[in-house]
Amino acid sequence: MALRPQQGFTLLEVLVAVTILAVALGAVIKLGSDNARIAAELRDRTHAHWVASNVMARYRAGLDAPAEAVVRGSSMMAEREWFWEARLDPAMLDVGGFELGPVPRIEISVRDRDDPDASPLARLVGYLNWQ
Repeated sequence: MALRPQQGFTLLEVLVAVTILAVALGAVIKLGSDNARIAAELRDRTHAHWVASNVMARYRAGLDAPAEAVVRGSSMMAEREWFWEARLDPAMLDVGGFELGPVPRIEISVRDRDDPDASPLARLVGYLNWQ
């Protein structure tokens, strides 16, 4: 009876293949996790910018009177509560050598939690056309 050569993989070949597969799957899982985290951050920044735009629109429409201080409030958007802060400062504008006088400059910052020390997710700066 003649010996036939064995067919199949050696243990070392199987271990190398499993290691390569494990590294590849780990990279795919990390990529999916990073993608989900970045998508959630972009969603939050977009909603925060919409909140800031809504607050700015209220000031520009005259629905909220500007105050010479910091005004804090909250708004609901996308089933979440967003915390905003509006800071009004008179700005001296010079356009083409003509001084326009003090024009109300408003800066709106929006955060996802009620913590003034947290970094804002969105910041919007604009000028009001009335005093």
